[in-house]
Amino acid sequence: MNRRFTIAVPELVEKARSGDPRSIGRLISLVEEASPLLREVTQALIPHTGHARVVGITGAPGVGKSTSTSALVTALRAQGKRVAVLAVDPSSPFSGGALLGDRIRMSEHVLDRDVFIRSMASRGHLGGLSWSTPQAIRVLDAAGFDVVLVETVGVGQSEVEVAGLADSTIVLLAPGMGDGIQAAKAGILEIGDLYVVNKADREGAHTVRRELRGALALSARAEGAWQRPVLMTTAQDGGGVVEVVAALDEHAAWLQSSGELVARRRRRAREEVEAIAVATLRARWAQLREASLLDSLAGDVADRELDPYAAADQLLAT
Repeated sequence: MNRRFTIAVPELVEKARSGDPRSIGRLISLVEEASPLLREVTQALIPHTGHARVVGITGAPGVGKSTSTSALVTALRAQGKRVAVLAVDPSSPFSGGALLGDRIRMSEHVLDRDVFIRSMASRGHLGGLSWSTPQAIRVLDAAGFDVVLVETVGVGQSEVEVAGLADSTIVLLAPGMGDGIQAAKAGILEIGDLYVVNKADREGAHTVRRELRGALALSARAEGAWQRPVLMTTAQDGGGVVEVVAALDEHAAWLQSSGELVARRRRRAREEVEAIAVATLRARWAQLREASLLDSLAGDVADRELDPYAAADQLLAT
């Protein structure tokens, strides 16, 4: 028997809430493995959630997501906030585990007990996020982290998924990685709350910012809507990151005052409930496919003794 199953769930949750990194890691492993204990874990976590701010960080490969994430952690820790990072990597085709290992690039925070960093495999999920990411966020929320940063795989248009997962979404760009017009074509102008041009010390950075601002101006927003800023950083040395944190704080205040925070979190809960229901139906359907009833009904349809709709009704009735 796996050792992680020998510890009682309430004890594991209590240790995680006290900040024990090993217990937090065990809970996230239970989530990733879709453990039979997952339902009990979720029930134990729910009363302690709803406090963490979830910030999504996305952008094309090569724009400096991991460096920017590390710089954000530094700036948030300077404010005294406890920070967790979920770095969702492409899956290894052999092990199914995280391939890039973002924790290596954030090694400066390893000894800080108020920072927790976990690489998660996307396991081939097209949206750039693992299916278990929302539940892993719940673990970190219950563990008392003030901010959860979710860094996603750069996979283009499919990254709209992070916008549904986060309270605030940062879209990173960089000179040489496509101009503002290309950004508009890629569809990322629909998902960001903040846009950050990283590697601002490189040639062409100001051009990217200008074109991005122009493209954003063309997408008219209702009066009172959040006006999306375009900021510039050099994450390698932390330049401009304080301004990004300030813009995140402004966005958090707007979310509260406008009621959008409640709306976003309800949409997130709706999508999670739907995902769990669909996964359960798929599991039950797999069992039905293995049952002899389906073969029997298929034979009746093939012999023209039953129409396929009536056969499907009988199958669903089971």
